[in-house]
This record gives sequence, structure tokens and C-alpha cells, in this order.
Amino acid sequence: MNRLVRDTCLLMLTAALALSATLAWRHWTSTAIADAEKQLQSRQRLAVLPEGSYDNQPLDTPLSRPAPQRPSSRILAAYRATLAGKPTAIILVTQTQGYAGPIVLSIAIAADGHLIGSQVVEQQESPGLGARLADPRVNWLGQFANRLLGDHWALKRDQGDFDQLAGATVTSRAVIAALQEALSYFDEQRSALLEGATHE
Repeated sequence: MNRLVRDTCLLMLTAALALSATLAWRHWTSTAIADAEKQLQSRQRLAVLPEGSYDNQPLDTPLSRPAPQRPSSRILAAYRATLAGKPTAIILVTQTQGYAGPIVLSIAIAADGHLIGSQVVEQQESPGLGARLADPRVNWLGQFANRLLGDHWALKRDQGDFDQLAGATVTSRAVIAALQEALSYFDEQRSALLEGATHE
């Protein structure tokens, strides 16, 4: 009986030590993990801007989003990039519904209203199909660079200007709609985005 009690106490002590070590490790590493995630998110959001096109830290001062949301997408965040104190671009982080789940995009729009570039920040699309929108070798998002709001924002099969991702019509249409709506949002809110106050 004494051996059973001793073994039980030893097992409980071992479990308590293991749990304590796990919780301590998690506490010590959580800050580093959060910092790494923040740096990755920053790189993804700023990757849409050409090198040397800004000298501020756009993500440090988010802009307010005064306009109503779009029909097919939601503006999650807005940032202003400046060079020598003058606005050069607005970065909009937008979310749309893809085939398998939400797609989050970082979209850079120049002060004159043309789309500089776009980058996938988050997506859950099917591997080999819609997920290829984030594949740099496919570079499907590259076809939207330098486009304007007045272009035909639809797939070629829908009498528009753009190729679709093979086998991913829903994903293609969702992203095209989100890009067009980002340009429309910028057009409607141009003065507030380029000159307005930042959100504290």
C-alpha cells in the first residue's frame, strides 16, 4: 500500500513539474512568437510597396476608415506611406470571401489612384487551385499592377480585362471584386486618406 501511495505521489509530482515547465516555457516564448508574427505581418503588408517609395513607418499610424464597407469586401485597415512628408501610397488591408474561406489582401494604391500592387496576407483556398493566388511563381496578382478604377474589373470570360486562376473561378472573381472595391474606396475617400488625420 505504501508503495502505491509513493508511486502515485511521484506521478503527481512529475505531472505538476511537467505542467509548470510547459507553462513557464509558453510564457517565456509567447512574447518572441508575438513579435515574430507581427514582423511577418508587417513584411506582408508592406511588400506591396516598391523599395524606396516611402520613408515613414506606415503601419505605426493606422488611418481611420470613415466610409461604409463595400458590398463584396471589408476594409480592415488603412495606412499612409509618405516620402519626404508627401503621401505616395495608401495601403488598404481588405478581406473578401473566397471559395474555401476568407482571403485577406494588402493592396497599395498610388496617390494618383492607380493600383501599385497586391499581396495575399491570409487565405484558406484549395491547394493547387485557389491557393495558387499566393504563389509568386504563378504571379497571378501581378496582372493588376498599374490598373485603374475605370478598367473592366472582371474575368475575360465575363467580358473583363483579367485572366483567371485555372480551376479557381470563385477565388478569381472574389479577388477581382475586392481589388476593384479597394480602388473605389480610395477614389471616394481620397482626400481623407491622403490628407486626413491618423487614428490614435
